[in-house]
Amino acid sequence: MEPESCGDIHSAGAVPLLVDNLTACQDSQCLQSVVRALRNLADSPQHRLALAQQGAVRPLAELLAAAPDPALTLALVRALLELSRGCSRACAEQLSLGGALGPLVSLASHPKKAVREATILILANLCAQGLVRPALGNAGGVDVLLGELRRRRGPNGAGPASQQPLVRAVCLLCREAINRARLRDAGGLELLMGLLRDPRASAWHPRVVAALVGFLYDTGALGRLQALGLVPLLAGQLCGDAGDEEEEGREAASWDFPEERTPDRAEAGSFRSLRSWLISEGYAAGPGDISPDWSPERCPPPPPPPEPAEPTSPTLGPTSLRTPRTLRTPGRSPAAAAEEPWGREGPALLLLSRFSQAPDPSGALVTGPALCGLLAYVTGSPGPPSPRALRILARLTCNPACLEAFVRSYGAALLRAWLVLGVAPDDWPSLRARPARRQHRELGEMLLQNLTVQAESPFGVGALTHLLLSGSPEDRVACALTLPFICRKPSLWRRLLLDQGGLRLLLSALTRPAPHPLFLFFAADSLSCLQGLLSPTVIPAPPPPIPLDLDPPSPCLYEPLLGPAPIPAPDLHFLLDSGLRLPAQRAASATASPFFRALLAGSFAEAQMDLVPLRGLSPSAAWPILHHLHGCRGCGAALRPIPPPGQPLLGSEAEEALEAAGRFLLPGLEEELEEAVGHIHLGPHGGPESVGEVFRLGRPRLVAHCARWTLGPGQCPRKRALALVGLVEAAGEEAGPLTEALLAVVMGVELGAKGSRLDW
Repeated sequence: MEPESCGDIHSAGAVPLLVDNLTACQDSQCLQSVVRALRNLADSPQHRLALAQQGAVRPLAELLAAAPDPALTLALVRALLELSRGCSRACAEQLSLGGALGPLVSLASHPKKAVREATILILANLCAQGLVRPALGNAGGVDVLLGELRRRRGPNGAGPASQQPLVRAVCLLCREAINRARLRDAGGLELLMGLLRDPRASAWHPRVVAALVGFLYDTGALGRLQALGLVPLLAGQLCGDAGDEEEEGREAASWDFPEERTPDRAEAGSFRSLRSWLISEGYAAGPGDISPDWSPERCPPPPPPPEPAEPTSPTLGPTSLRTPRTLRTPGRSPAAAAEEPWGREGPALLLLSRFSQAPDPSGALVTGPALCGLLAYVTGSPGPPSPRALRILARLTCNPACLEAFVRSYGAALLRAWLVLGVAPDDWPSLRARPARRQHRELGEMLLQNLTVQAESPFGVGALTHLLLSGSPEDRVACALTLPFICRKPSLWRRLLLDQGGLRLLLSALTRPAPHPLFLFFAADSLSCLQGLLSPTVIPAPPPPIPLDLDPPSPCLYEPLLGPAPIPAPDLHFLLDSGLRLPAQRAASATASPFFRALLAGSFAEAQMDLVPLRGLSPSAAWPILHHLHGCRGCGAALRPIPPPGQPLLGSEAEEALEAAGRFLLPGLEEELEEAVGHIHLGPHGGPESVGEVFRLGRPRLVAHCARWTLGPGQCPRKRALALVGLVEAAGEEAGPLTEALLAVVMGVELGAKGSRLDW
């Protein structure tokens, strides 16, 4: 029991003598002493291997198979447990040849807990050797290990540490076809899916996903896994923080067709099965004609194209992304060629690729979680993403059966937002900057072009028309939003969006509960794209900013009345509620407005008064009115009551001035004040948060200007979407003015001013 003494005993050559005693002795007490000695001698991996190589395991297995008394049985299973730790090939062979597999499976239900638990761990250790796994499955080991793992994962089960060897064993059992069938029939798929769903088992997720790769060509198992929700879990694995898969030794490889094992490299079992079938059917002359790199369990995707000999553009074009090929160099086999990187995400991508090859993979892969997982991996990978992920996306967008799913799930809009515009769901609604990558933009444009090909085909036209006219309300809105992204034929999008009401349907949905977290971002982008389709060549130049710190261009006609010696002298004063008296000229004021003409030159008492009260006006709101009454146009007085960007307009002096201009019948002043509001809040110094504030004023010209600012060409997609969010919040339940304003901007029709456009 002392390490130094144990090493001395091994060096002295005592192991063969102990092994001989196992076969020669018949006394149970003596046998127990020898068994305990062998167990104590297995105190390190080197000593365990030495014991197995000297034949110490087989006599123990034969003794166990002979159904000894309970005390000897306990000693035997304890010894075998020590000898099977890090199970070597020699240990597994001797256990199998000694006939211990059946007795071990039987002892797994032993009434004594120590015997039962030791036996189960022996079976789990044996799974590390591929050569014994088929026999272990034949003896009933699959049901035993699954049942024990299921029990330990139950409400009254043990902690994760005790589950780890069983999880490893069950995953290793998935490497042989015969055991996969047993595991599938015994409910193992549900158990593995439960592990994938359990966040406490995240350290085992890579191992479980790698085990599920064994079912790659089992159609029934794949259908069951898809029904259990494997695809979104796989998509989450692509960018998750799961633990790393522990590397297994070569002996853990699949033992299907062991006679074809080659000494130079381990090959996957299902590949050997495929190779044998190809040779037997005459498709290949011999094993040398088929590269092991084609094994589905090794999963090496085709290598990327080699660098060109002459300097060219390094950008990966749409053609190379769409149809990747393996380029073989003369004299080199694919095994020697460069391989795609096989990282932690490799098994998950392989399974997703298999699902994407189904005739209609839309139900599993063209969903929000699956697309988000794939796009997050493609855009968030620290290095170049696996080309298999790009092929999955290309395969989905080229499949006509997936077109409706891309429309219903807002998948096309998501592709454009994430890849072309660089806005991921996590980036919204914040304005967090994401570095733009040209390869992502080109990938997104290629995928959208694939969808365009499907949408403009006869099948696609029928599918989109059916969705827009006969689909559910949610589907109709999704179709109207997606059409500008995937339709380039004017006859098609005009008929669906304009003639059949798709555009109005989309606009009316803006103020309803959002069916997608990025709905308003998608809608703003869709309306902008549609505006570009309607007027592709009309790009108005942005108006030059008006610097507020320069002298106004027009002279002020009211200032002479404010000096100590006014010329001409005022013959009238307006009295404000604050007590402030503002000088004025009666004649000029009477001619500026019908209201003041009736007030100052009519039959009212104010016509005879030198001090005329103006109720409900603050000094800042009265300032532009007095300037306007005396002929000032563009002198800068209209800017005085306007608060700076970021401050509310409702309840401000600007709203008070606008209301007074309407009350005093001064349409020119109303227009000038609205122009000042637009310049300050929707000009170069304004932001998307100001759009909703301006809209809340309810002025038709300002509403139209808000819509133009939101959908204007060259606007940042994030700011455009944030502005639309502000407009929707400001509109509330009164969606009519907003809908008409956006419709007018998209269609290129002017609202508000007659005959002239307000360019601020």
